[in-house]
Amino acid sequence: MTSNGLTWHAKHNQSLSRGARAADIMRNGMGSWPFVGGFIGIMLIWAAINIALPNDSKWDPYPFILLNLFLSMLAGLQGAILLIAAKRQDGISAALAQHDYDTNLAAKASIDKLMTIAHGQTEMITELHRLLAAERVGSEA
Repeated sequence: MTSNGLTWHAKHNQSLSRGARAADIMRNGMGSWPFVGGFIGIMLIWAAINIALPNDSKWDPYPFILLNLFLSMLAGLQGAILLIAAKRQDGISAALAQHDYDTNLAAKASIDKLMTIAHGQTEMITELHRLLAAERVGSEA
């Protein structure tokens, strides 16, 4: 948590442009099973209507040229949206990696300090054992 009560991730999300937020929302929507199911359903309905209608009423007769055009446009837009969202995700990953690195450096400094203290205590205990042993030898004589 930062001083204002937000995590770095929440703070980063607040700094996003409207376009970056829209790309994330669209990526999350297009990458879902409801979208895939709905998309397949629309294509099946499109094809069924155009096959069932009389020849003079069809707006997109077989081989569904208009549907192919829409699918091509959708694929082009999806590619761009996914690249925008992936680029943003790379930024989040880089920020997370930097945060982890900074945390690890701070932890290493703390561990080094504790190791120095532990080493000093070990030396003190060793010296106390030496003094006690010397005192025992002196009191036995």
